[in-house]
Amino acid sequence: MDADVITCGEAMLLVLAEPDVPLSRAVAFRGSIAGAESNVAIGLARLGFAVRWVGRLGADPAGDAVRRALRADGVDTRWAVRDPDAPTGLLLRDSHPARPIDVQYYRTGSAGSRLRPEDVGADLLPGAGAVHLTGITAMLSDTAHAAVLRLLDLAGELAVPVSFDPNIRYKLGGASEWAERVGPLLRRADLLFAGADELSVLTGVPAGDAAAALHEGGVGTVVVKHADKSATALTGGRTWRQPAFTVPVVDPVGAGDAFATGYLSAWLRGADPGEALPRAAAAAALAVQSATDVDGLPTAAELDRALSAFTSSAETVHR
Repeated sequence: MDADVITCGEAMLLVLAEPDVPLSRAVAFRGSIAGAESNVAIGLARLGFAVRWVGRLGADPAGDAVRRALRADGVDTRWAVRDPDAPTGLLLRDSHPARPIDVQYYRTGSAGSRLRPEDVGADLLPGAGAVHLTGITAMLSDTAHAAVLRLLDLAGELAVPVSFDPNIRYKLGGASEWAERVGPLLRRADLLFAGADELSVLTGVPAGDAAAALHEGGVGTVVVKHADKSATALTGGRTWRQPAFTVPVVDPVGAGDAFATGYLSAWLRGADPGEALPRAAAAAALAVQSATDVDGLPTAAELDRALSAFTSSAETVHR
């Protein structure tokens, strides 16, 4: 079966503390899954795309839970490797709409960090519409970085477009380490998502200059997310701008992955940023109104309905 999109990266079991309670004092928790590429995989699958997720999971109950969650949303996990010698990664965090969130990763030595080039088979990409990656995977380990490079090489050989989001996480390394390992990957993208601060860190120049240089250097579309939650897209020598939609925030984690999902859903159909940016903003606005990284990711009908409500006086109650 051909895939519209292939994602490759880390998927972890998420253990989420009860709402509004600091992690150190929580006594009730709920389980879910987390991981930038797996979030996008689930988001695109809910929007009707055929999605394949590639990665490594432990041969343990946490790995069973992650794979089951991916499959429940229709994500193809046949290329996922079960590692009998390493555990599935764990992400433990609390949930607050208006104060810092404590995120604890237990991924050292995890199955996901043991991703290797051999896990990216030559039979993975033929027929694929696009590949989506994040910088997190390249930062997990040397072998994971090598796997990312192999996937990018295969995509280049087969002319499969690449979507890339650096998704900087400083618990994986300092700014200089991110710039050294992930900075060069930006130029290999056809579609690049990045926060303005991320572009500056990874390139060493102001975000606006970096976006223009990357676009002129061959990155077809550069989408920059700004501190005020607005976003701009630079493509074909033209810039589009999209403000954020104002919604009550329940949990801000996962907004960036939802944004990428919404944009990709339009980009894969050949839509320009004038259509893609509002869909991205609407998907992010839906995601932050729910707990966990994936609860708020919409179906196609839900996204269309929300976008109509955000941009017009359409009825907000679906009867």
